[in-house]
Amino acid sequence: MRLNRPTDPDAIDLDAVDFIDSTLYGDGEPHAIWHAMRQRDPLRWQAVGDELGFWSVTKMADADLVLRDHTKFTSQRGTMLFLLGKDDPARGRQMAATDPPRHTRMRVPLQRALAPKAIERYRDAIREEVRRVLAPALTGEPYDFAANMMVMPMATAGRIMDLPREDWPRLTRLTAMSIAPDDPEFAGEGGAQATLEAAHRELFAYFHDIVRARRRNLGDDLISLLLTMDVEGSPIEVGAVLANCYSLLLGANITTPFVPIAALDHLIGTPQLRDWMNDPDALTLGVDEAVRWASPANHFMRYAIDDVEIRGKQISAGDAVVVWLGAANRDEEYFDDPFTFDYRRKPNKHIAFGIGPHYCVGHSVARLSLRTLFEELFTTFEDFEPAGEVQHLRSNFVAGIKHMPIVARVRQGALAGLGS
Repeated sequence: MRLNRPTDPDAIDLDAVDFIDSTLYGDGEPHAIWHAMRQRDPLRWQAVGDELGFWSVTKMADADLVLRDHTKFTSQRGTMLFLLGKDDPARGRQMAATDPPRHTRMRVPLQRALAPKAIERYRDAIREEVRRVLAPALTGEPYDFAANMMVMPMATAGRIMDLPREDWPRLTRLTAMSIAPDDPEFAGEGGAQATLEAAHRELFAYFHDIVRARRRNLGDDLISLLLTMDVEGSPIEVGAVLANCYSLLLGANITTPFVPIAALDHLIGTPQLRDWMNDPDALTLGVDEAVRWASPANHFMRYAIDDVEIRGKQISAGDAVVVWLGAANRDEEYFDDPFTFDYRRKPNKHIAFGIGPHYCVGHSVARLSLRTLFEELFTTFEDFEPAGEVQHLRSNFVAGIKHMPIVARVRQGALAGLGS
């Protein structure tokens, strides 16, 4: 999805916008549309057919209300647009589709297992995998940065869930089909819905086999933790274990890869990138700005529990409400100069990881992975150049780039530091 600075908000025909259409995100300018909406109509209804529709939220204050207040807006009827008008089959079993207090009881053990101190033991393994992914760029030949970043999340998810390395490419492909079933590169026969269903079937069948084997040989990993969790006095059922395995894998494959891609795509060839690369004290702030900038999870959906008024408009009980995270993270009333990548931005209270009870449970893992990646990028390479066409992902759920060929110039002495 293009992250250009928008132009005239009055030039956008909001009546012609279809936020469900994945080609908008692959070929269009969503940020220009969101900018126009924030200026002209920040809470807007889109009809879908004769009976369905949803409200679009583009301002930070409204996003905060919808995502934070589970007493007014529920997650249990579906959290993504592909489920619009359907009941989520994972409701009450998958954390993402469960409201407090049950959600909190499910979340606490996972949150403890994914806390910064708990995941520190994976730091060296993550660095090893990052170096493995970046190794082809050391040759000075064209290197598809985006395609390689899309395989990187398995470096953490694969280890934390203890999934066989030989399965990682297959899982990467299946999650890509899940998040971008409309994209021609990942779509199978029969169209988007068939692709989505096929990916879900295969992922759930895969995890069914893994869970069955893991139950006989529990270890120190997230799947074993799910199998031994006690929620409201009893272990969670197998279906809930499978649903949460799917959700955790999907979350990892959404967050991590598209952040460095978006940052490099915007900064490549600019003095700003070289300044950041040579300012190690700003690494952490810059990584957080890259997360805001990319806002890789495009939207979260909720349903109104009761009638509620926002900005003078009546949202009726049962209405779907979609928060566009990238739009809220460019809110001019909330961020100074939001269309400038400021690697020293502080404060930076973005909602790319969500907000409220459903704040991303794996945010510490994502931050560790991203910091490690940028450390390796900045200490190994001194500059980057475009080497081909950038191709954007067609997905209304994930904002991302799927191909970005570059040539990387290695820092003097960096190869000796990397060893073999």
